[in-house]
Amino acid sequence: MSLASDPPSPKVRTELDGEVFTITLADPENRNVLSLALVDEFIAAIDRAEADPEVRVVVVSNDGAVFCAGADLSERATNAVRGGAPDSALIFARIRNSPKPFVGRIAGHAVGGGLGLAASMDISVAVEAAKFGFTEVRVGVAPAIISVICLPKMRQADAAEAFLRGNRFLAPEAVRLGLINYAVPQLRLDEAIAEIVADLLEGSPAGLAASKQLITKVPSLDFDAALEWTGELSAHLFTGPDATEGMRAFLGKRPPSWSPRS
Repeated sequence: MSLASDPPSPKVRTELDGEVFTITLADPENRNVLSLALVDEFIAAIDRAEADPEVRVVVVSNDGAVFCAGADLSERATNAVRGGAPDSALIFARIRNSPKPFVGRIAGHAVGGGLGLAASMDISVAVEAAKFGFTEVRVGVAPAIISVICLPKMRQADAAEAFLRGNRFLAPEAVRLGLINYAVPQLRLDEAIAEIVADLLEGSPAGLAASKQLITKVPSLDFDAALEWTGELSAHLFTGPDATEGMRAFLGKRPPSWSPRS
Protein backbone atom coordinates (compact mmCIF):
# COMPACT_ATOMS: atom_id res chain seq x y z
CA MET A 1 0.00 0.00 0.00
CA SER A 2 1.42 3.39 -0.98
CA LEU A 3 1.24 6.28 1.41
CA ALA A 4 0.15 9.67 0.16
CA SER A 5 2.90 12.26 0.39
CA ASP A 6 2.42 15.23 2.68
CA PRO A 7 1.20 18.38 0.93
CA PRO A 8 3.93 20.94 0.35
CA SER A 9 4.30 23.57 3.04
CA PRO A 10 2.96 26.98 2.07
CA LYS A 11 5.61 29.46 0.96
CA VAL A 12 3.50 32.47 1.93
CA ARG A 13 1.41 32.98 5.05
CA THR A 14 -1.34 35.59 5.35
CA GLU A 15 -3.14 37.19 8.26
CA LEU A 16 -5.95 39.72 8.48
CA ASP A 17 -6.02 41.94 11.56
CA GLY A 18 -8.83 44.44 11.24
CA GLU A 19 -8.05 46.49 8.13
CA VAL A 20 -4.41 45.37 7.88
CA PHE A 21 -3.53 42.36 5.71
CA THR A 22 -0.08 40.87 6.32
CA ILE A 23 1.73 38.76 3.73
CA THR A 24 4.67 36.85 5.21
CA LEU A 25 7.32 35.12 3.11
CA ALA A 26 7.38 31.76 4.90
CA ASP A 27 10.10 29.70 3.22
CA PRO A 28 13.09 30.46 5.48
CA GLU A 29 14.78 27.13 4.71
CA ASN A 30 15.25 28.39 1.15
CA ARG A 31 15.92 31.99 2.24
CA ASN A 32 12.52 33.05 0.89
CA VAL A 33 13.76 32.92 -2.70
CA LEU A 34 11.36 33.97 -5.43
CA SER A 35 10.54 30.44 -6.55
CA LEU A 36 7.63 29.76 -8.88
CA ALA A 37 5.61 28.43 -5.95
CA LEU A 38 6.32 31.41 -3.70
CA VAL A 39 5.54 33.91 -6.45
CA ASP A 40 2.26 32.17 -7.27
CA GLU A 41 1.25 32.21 -3.59
CA PHE A 42 2.32 35.86 -3.27
CA ILE A 43 0.20 36.87 -6.26
CA ALA A 44 -2.75 34.92 -4.83
CA ALA A 45 -2.31 36.78 -1.53
CA ILE A 46 -2.34 40.13 -3.34
CA ASP A 47 -5.52 39.01 -5.13
CA ARG A 48 -7.17 38.33 -1.77
CA ALA A 49 -6.07 41.67 -0.34
CA GLU A 50 -7.33 43.63 -3.32
CA ALA A 51 -10.63 41.75 -3.48
CA ASP A 52 -11.46 42.53 0.15
CA PRO A 53 -12.85 46.07 0.53
CA GLU A 54 -12.15 45.92 4.26
CA VAL A 55 -8.38 45.71 3.66
CA ARG A 56 -6.85 49.18 3.82
CA VAL A 57 -3.12 48.43 4.19
CA VAL A 58 -0.92 45.50 3.14
CA VAL A 59 2.21 44.69 5.16
CA VAL A 60 4.87 42.39 3.66
CA SER A 61 7.23 40.65 6.07
CA ASN A 62 9.33 37.50 6.39
CA ASP A 63 10.12 34.49 8.51
CA GLY A 64 13.78 33.78 9.24
CA ALA A 65 16.95 35.81 8.96
CA VAL A 66 16.51 36.57 5.24
CA PHE A 67 13.73 38.77 3.88
CA CYS A 68 14.31 37.48 0.37
CA ALA A 69 17.41 36.17 -1.40
CA GLY A 70 16.11 36.97 -4.87
CA ALA A 71 15.68 34.58 -7.77
CA ASP A 72 15.58 30.83 -7.23
CA LEU A 73 18.84 30.00 -9.02
CA SER A 74 18.15 26.27 -8.96
CA GLU A 75 14.98 26.82 -10.98
CA ARG A 76 16.70 29.24 -13.31
CA ALA A 77 19.61 26.85 -13.85
CA THR A 78 17.24 24.06 -14.88
CA ASN A 79 15.21 26.36 -17.14
CA ALA A 80 12.14 25.84 -15.00
CA VAL A 81 10.99 29.44 -15.33
CA ARG A 82 8.06 30.24 -17.55
CA GLY A 83 8.49 32.14 -20.77
CA GLY A 84 8.55 35.92 -20.86
CA ALA A 85 9.48 38.22 -18.01
CA PRO A 86 10.58 36.61 -14.73
CA ASP A 87 7.69 35.97 -12.41
CA SER A 88 9.01 38.45 -9.84
CA ALA A 89 8.10 41.19 -12.32
CA LEU A 90 4.44 40.28 -11.77
CA ILE A 91 4.78 41.03 -8.06
CA PHE A 92 6.49 44.37 -8.70
CA ALA A 93 3.77 45.38 -11.17
CA ARG A 94 0.97 44.34 -8.83
CA ILE A 95 2.40 46.32 -5.92
CA ARG A 96 2.96 49.40 -8.07
CA ASN A 97 -0.51 49.28 -9.61
CA SER A 98 -2.44 48.34 -6.48
CA PRO A 99 -4.70 51.07 -5.10
CA LYS A 100 -3.73 49.97 -1.59
CA PRO A 101 -0.50 50.99 0.15
CA PHE A 102 2.13 48.29 0.71
CA VAL A 103 4.43 48.55 3.72
CA GLY A 104 7.63 46.51 3.84
CA ARG A 105 8.60 45.06 7.21
CA ILE A 106 12.12 44.02 6.25
CA ALA A 107 13.18 41.74 9.10
CA GLY A 108 16.21 40.26 7.35
CA HIS A 109 18.66 40.44 4.47
CA ALA A 110 17.48 41.43 0.98
CA VAL A 111 19.69 40.86 -2.05
CA GLY A 112 19.15 40.65 -5.78
CA GLY A 113 15.47 40.35 -6.53
CA GLY A 114 14.84 40.50 -2.80
CA LEU A 115 16.26 44.02 -2.76
CA GLY A 116 13.93 44.82 -5.64
CA LEU A 117 11.02 43.49 -3.63
CA ALA A 118 11.97 45.63 -0.63
CA ALA A 119 12.35 48.69 -2.87
CA SER A 120 9.00 48.08 -4.56
CA MET A 121 7.11 48.78 -1.35
CA ASP A 122 5.41 52.14 -0.98
CA ILE A 123 7.02 52.57 2.45
CA SER A 124 9.60 50.23 3.95
CA VAL A 125 11.37 49.76 7.26
CA ALA A 126 14.32 47.41 7.75
CA VAL A 127 16.24 46.24 10.77
CA GLU A 128 19.61 48.00 10.93
CA ALA A 129 21.57 44.75 10.66
CA ALA A 130 19.88 43.68 7.41
CA LYS A 131 22.23 43.49 4.43
CA PHE A 132 21.26 44.57 0.94
CA GLY A 133 23.03 44.18 -2.37
CA PHE A 134 22.75 44.07 -6.15
CA THR A 135 24.63 40.77 -6.26
CA GLU A 136 23.62 39.73 -9.78
CA VAL A 137 26.97 40.51 -11.43
CA ARG A 138 28.63 37.95 -9.17
CA VAL A 139 26.57 35.12 -10.66
CA GLY A 140 26.96 36.25 -14.27
CA VAL A 141 23.80 38.30 -14.79
CA ALA A 142 22.62 41.86 -14.11
CA PRO A 143 19.91 43.54 -11.98
CA ALA A 144 17.73 43.93 -15.05
CA ILE A 145 14.12 43.68 -13.84
CA ILE A 146 14.76 45.33 -10.48
CA SER A 147 16.49 48.26 -12.19
CA VAL A 148 13.00 49.39 -13.26
CA ILE A 149 12.10 49.66 -9.57
CA CYS A 150 15.40 50.90 -8.18
CA LEU A 151 16.87 53.32 -10.73
CA PRO A 152 14.16 55.99 -10.30
CA LYS A 153 15.03 56.07 -6.60
CA MET A 154 18.81 56.38 -6.97
CA ARG A 155 21.43 58.85 -8.14
CA GLN A 156 23.14 57.55 -11.28
CA ALA A 157 26.54 57.53 -9.57
CA ASP A 158 25.20 55.49 -6.65
CA ALA A 159 23.45 53.06 -8.97
CA ALA A 160 26.59 52.56 -11.05
CA GLU A 161 28.67 51.72 -7.99
CA ALA A 162 26.08 49.42 -6.44
CA PHE A 163 25.22 47.58 -9.67
CA LEU A 164 28.84 47.13 -10.77
CA ARG A 165 30.47 46.26 -7.45
CA GLY A 166 27.81 43.80 -6.41
CA ASN A 167 28.83 44.26 -2.78
CA ARG A 168 26.54 44.06 0.22
CA PHE A 169 25.72 47.02 2.44
CA LEU A 170 23.73 47.54 5.61
CA ALA A 171 20.21 48.95 5.89
CA PRO A 172 21.30 52.52 6.78
CA GLU A 173 23.17 52.67 3.46
CA ALA A 174 20.05 51.37 1.67
CA VAL A 175 18.20 54.30 3.24
CA ARG A 176 20.85 56.73 1.99
CA LEU A 177 20.55 55.27 -1.50
CA GLY A 178 16.79 55.84 -1.46
CA LEU A 179 15.91 52.15 -1.71
CA ILE A 180 14.05 51.93 1.61
CA ASN A 181 12.66 54.53 4.01
CA TYR A 182 13.97 53.66 7.46
CA ALA A 183 16.50 51.47 9.26
CA VAL A 184 15.71 50.80 12.91
CA PRO A 185 16.96 48.56 15.72
CA GLN A 186 15.33 45.13 15.81
CA LEU A 187 13.34 46.02 18.93
CA ARG A 188 11.89 49.11 17.20
CA LEU A 189 10.74 47.38 14.02
CA ASP A 190 7.15 46.58 15.00
CA GLU A 191 6.71 49.97 16.65
CA ALA A 192 7.86 51.74 13.50
CA ILE A 193 5.53 49.65 11.32
CA ALA A 194 2.61 50.35 13.66
CA GLU A 195 3.23 54.11 13.44
CA ILE A 196 3.24 54.02 9.65
CA VAL A 197 0.14 51.84 9.44
CA ALA A 198 -1.70 54.14 11.86
CA ASP A 199 -0.96 57.12 9.61
CA LEU A 200 -2.08 55.24 6.49
CA LEU A 201 -5.38 54.30 8.09
CA GLU A 202 -6.09 58.02 8.57
CA GLY A 203 -5.99 58.47 4.79
CA SER A 204 -9.06 57.81 2.67
CA PRO A 205 -9.03 54.84 0.27
CA ALA A 206 -9.54 57.14 -2.73
CA GLY A 207 -6.89 59.58 -1.54
CA LEU A 208 -4.32 56.84 -0.99
CA ALA A 209 -5.02 55.24 -4.37
CA ALA A 210 -4.75 58.59 -6.17
CA SER A 211 -1.53 59.45 -4.32
CA LYS A 212 0.02 56.21 -5.55
CA GLN A 213 -0.98 57.18 -9.10
CA LEU A 214 0.67 60.59 -8.71
CA ILE A 215 3.95 59.07 -7.52
CA THR A 216 4.22 56.70 -10.45
CA LYS A 217 2.67 58.67 -13.32
CA VAL A 218 3.61 62.33 -12.89
CA PRO A 219 7.40 61.81 -13.31
CA SER A 220 6.75 60.20 -16.71
CA LEU A 221 4.79 63.20 -18.07
CA ASP A 222 6.06 66.48 -19.42
CA PHE A 223 5.07 69.63 -17.54
CA ASP A 224 1.97 70.58 -19.53
CA ALA A 225 0.67 67.00 -19.70
CA ALA A 226 1.23 66.60 -15.97
CA LEU A 227 -0.77 69.75 -15.20
CA GLU A 228 -3.61 68.60 -17.45
CA TRP A 229 -3.76 65.07 -16.00
CA THR A 230 -3.48 66.15 -12.37
CA GLY A 231 -6.13 68.82 -12.91
CA GLU A 232 -8.55 66.18 -14.18
CA LEU A 233 -7.65 63.86 -11.31
CA SER A 234 -8.14 66.63 -8.75
CA ALA A 235 -11.54 67.58 -10.16
CA HIS A 236 -12.61 63.94 -10.07
CA LEU A 237 -11.47 63.52 -6.47
CA PHE A 238 -13.15 66.70 -5.22
CA THR A 239 -16.51 65.47 -6.51
CA GLY A 240 -16.09 62.00 -5.02
CA PRO A 241 -17.65 60.59 -1.85
CA ASP A 242 -14.36 60.50 0.07
CA ALA A 243 -13.80 64.22 -0.46
CA THR A 244 -17.39 64.98 0.50
CA GLU A 245 -17.00 63.04 3.74
CA GLY A 246 -13.49 64.38 4.39
CA MET A 247 -14.51 68.01 4.03
CA ARG A 248 -17.64 67.56 6.12
CA ALA A 249 -15.56 65.89 8.82
CA PHE A 250 -12.98 68.68 8.72
CA LEU A 251 -15.60 71.42 8.96
CA GLY A 252 -17.46 69.49 11.64
CA LYS A 253 -14.26 68.97 13.62
CA ARG A 254 -14.71 65.19 13.73
CA PRO A 255 -12.75 62.22 12.37
CA PRO A 256 -13.86 61.08 8.89
CA SER A 257 -15.75 57.79 8.61
CA TRP A 258 -12.70 55.84 7.42
CA SER A 259 -10.56 56.86 10.39
CA PRO A 260 -10.10 54.31 13.22
CA ARG A 261 -10.86 57.27 15.51
CA SER A 262 -14.40 57.69 14.16
